[in-house]
Amino acid sequence: MASWHLELDGAAVLAGRPGDEGLTQQLLTPLWSKSRLWYVCFALSGAGALLFAFSIAYTVGGGIGLWGNNIPVAWAYAITNFVWWIGIGHAGTFISAFLLLLEQEWRASVNRIAEAMTLIAVAMAALFPVLHLGRPWFAYWLIPYPATTGVWPQFMSALPWDFAAILTYGTVSLLFWYLGLVPDLATARDHSPDRARRLIYGTLALGWRGSARHWQSYRIAYGLLAGIATPLVISVHSIVSMDFAITQLPGWHSTIFPPYFVAGALYSGFAMVLTLLLPLRRAFGLHNVITTKHLDSIGKMMLAMGWMVTYSYVVEIFIAWYSGDPFERYTYLYQRPLGPYAWVFWLMLGCNVLTPQLLWWRRARTSALALFGLAALIQVGMWTERFIIIVTSLSRDFLPSSWHLYAPTWVDWSLLLGSIGFFLFLFFLFLRYLPFIPIAELKRLAHDRSGVA
Repeated sequence: MASWHLELDGAAVLAGRPGDEGLTQQLLTPLWSKSRLWYVCFALSGAGALLFAFSIAYTVGGGIGLWGNNIPVAWAYAITNFVWWIGIGHAGTFISAFLLLLEQEWRASVNRIAEAMTLIAVAMAALFPVLHLGRPWFAYWLIPYPATTGVWPQFMSALPWDFAAILTYGTVSLLFWYLGLVPDLATARDHSPDRARRLIYGTLALGWRGSARHWQSYRIAYGLLAGIATPLVISVHSIVSMDFAITQLPGWHSTIFPPYFVAGALYSGFAMVLTLLLPLRRAFGLHNVITTKHLDSIGKMMLAMGWMVTYSYVVEIFIAWYSGDPFERYTYLYQRPLGPYAWVFWLMLGCNVLTPQLLWWRRARTSALALFGLAALIQVGMWTERFIIIVTSLSRDFLPSSWHLYAPTWVDWSLLLGSIGFFLFLFFLFLRYLPFIPIAELKRLAHDRSGVA
């Protein structure tokens, strides 16, 4: 009998000895079973989605004057949430595409959850700039195209290119996610307990039969999309960072922003992957397919990204001091650590710099409880980082007469919390109706490693 206990660097990426049929049944069971826990979570997330819908309707009806935005803090929560959500969406493509090209086998059990996270997070992110316009029905003005109506986008601004980058990233991520689903949709079709689901999954599977020709075309297309998606991980958040870096505002115009934003995006993205992955692993008993090898690998990635973010913090402060610019020095050496938002700054450092140092120990990297707590703290830290960049820099302009503090209203908070609820609402729908663990990839990985043809 071929062994199904795959060893990589002394740790298993697929534990136990199930047959193909046993693995298929285990991973398809969440689609057929009626879980009371799922209904409870779905109802709670649905309440959050309703809060989000109400907040959007209230904002559109009353205008963004309902928010705490002011002059000079015009960007405030909306763009803070935008940068946070778009950052979360980066780890999915990184895990799926970049690690696929590097032939990292531990990605196989977690990539689809990460891909779904990416698509939903990008959708959440895209909503906030549209709402921030105040008149969202004119959002098409952001599209970088020559307009015969005379409304010409400013091509020298990074804002229209945000739209192009996010649209491209979302489209490629959607294609990549759907292509990876096709073999598993065919498996769901073949194992569906009723005719209706067989028809639905059969239609979505696009006639997949698992022939040699199908697999050859699939692997070519999958590899090409991975090659296209990988540079998008770098380009999208680099372009987002240019919204800040091309300005003359103290605390923003810095050449370190593109790599700094990319590292921060991957940091928060990996944290969100763990936040979603660990409860699923426990609830569905997936310890044999999401093993300590996966937790250890993601923990190492978070540690590496955490140190890149820490390095960026240090370089920012050094550049401000070394430049001799009094406005930069004031922003970095006084306002952020000692100013009115100092507690947010120190919370950011505690969450993003200090707590991840626990990941130096393997026991912390392989403990589900420790990782979940660290991931939650990192999410808080990365959101406060975006708040610090946007709000503290805008609240202190060059002239003291232009200074103004920002305080969020209940509408700001409801949009943030509601977007989290809507994110979870869509994610629970994904869990209920689509295979969230790649069945075909795990089977192929098992057979390749055990020497089975």
